[in-house]
Amino acid sequence: MDDNAIWLPALAMAALTFVVWWRMYFMRVGQMKRERIHPQKVATSAAASALLTDSRAADNFRNLFELPVLFYVALVIADRIALVDAIVLGLAWMFVALRILHSAIHVTYNKVMHRFMAYVGGGLVLWVLWGYLALGLLRG
Repeated sequence: MDDNAIWLPALAMAALTFVVWWRMYFMRVGQMKRERIHPQKVATSAAASALLTDSRAADNFRNLFELPVLFYVALVIADRIALVDAIVLGLAWMFVALRILHSAIHVTYNKVMHRFMAYVGGGLVLWVLWGYLALGLLRG
């Protein structure tokens, strides 16, 4: 197995985070220009939430620093304990795919139940990955 294979899902998640960051930037700047909102008027999160009405991309950007943090740590652990196999890679790519789906739903049409199903699916995949790593660590 390629020694760097474990880092490709991490790279994909970083790319997703970058894309959502850009989407957030263009949505916010676009609204501020359209509605002539001075940047100082959104200096705090409370002021921003009152004035910037479309928070989909910003909300999703914050989501990308919640469960994915555990994902990145899992990849590091898998590499450190030399447990990079087809199961770990399969679970890692499933998590990435479900996070891409979650983000795509969140920043576009934002149907809550669709987004929730992608979120739960990704969460379950992540917990299975952690369980698999825990078994690998316990077997030692």
